[in-house]
Amino acid sequence: MHQYEVNLKWIGNRKGVLSSPIIPKNIEVAIPIDFPKGMEEILSFELLFLSSINSSLMSTFLAIAKNTNLKFISFESNSTCNVETINSKHTITEIVLKPKVVIPFFQKPEQVKHILKISEKSCAIANDTKTIIRLEPEVTVALTLISKEEKYDFHQQ
Repeated sequence: MHQYEVNLKWIGNRKGVLSSPIIPKNIEVAIPIDFPKGMEEILSFELLFLSSINSSLMSTFLAIAKNTNLKFISFESNSTCNVETINSKHTITEIVLKPKVVIPFFQKPEQVKHILKISEKSCAIANDTKTIIRLEPEVTVALTLISKEEKYDFHQQ
């Protein structure tokens, strides 16, 4: 079992500060600008939720890539979510994850897409939400002079 702790302290208006005993920096959070009395340039719960799912996808992908000896050059992911009012309640109705993975020429794009799908299905945060999650992966093959036999750690960038 793993246990995590996050503390939240209201500091005024519609803003609070998140902290954790294991992280030295605090994070300001507030109501998003789209809502009454929302605040600009401060993370909202929607952004934190979306960040959690996106970073969970990346962490899961990295673990599976390492376990399957998948070689890749880079990984980045964009994510969006839709918030709608349903039955007078704000609801996140859909999340779109758009991971972009660059691979060396000797890797198969289909294998990477398969690992991304497994990563999304194995993602702890995604499994705990009822929100529809749509995965739209993009895999690019890079021309590289590195051979698959070379002792190069693709994951150390």
